[in-house]
Amino acid sequence: MTSNLQPLRDYIRTHLARSLSDPDARLAAAWTAACGRALAARGSVAAYDPATAAVRIRVTDAAWLEPLNALRSKLIGDLARISGLPVKQLDFQLEKKPETGRVPGRR
Repeated sequence: MTSNLQPLRDYIRTHLARSLSDPDARLAAAWTAACGRALAARGSVAAYDPATAAVRIRVTDAAWLEPLNALRSKLIGDLARISGLPVKQLDFQLEKKPETGRVPGRR
């Protein structure tokens, strides 16, 4: 079964490395192409360390950590292939929610 995003993924895979010079921009575009719009909305590229080829992904909700961890190997390969950058490690970090200033138990 071919995804309706497949033409977009193919285009990005073919042209991304030549069109974007900033590694973070390449990885951000590759992230959406690698995991699809719905899953990509649950996380974003937070940092790339070229010395270790590590990408840190900021995840919006703890419920998505397990599914993303299950896809880690596939995502590493896809991010490397699509971005044209070396990617050997993928770290998921739960996004910190801003403090509300509320005292627990008070309304």
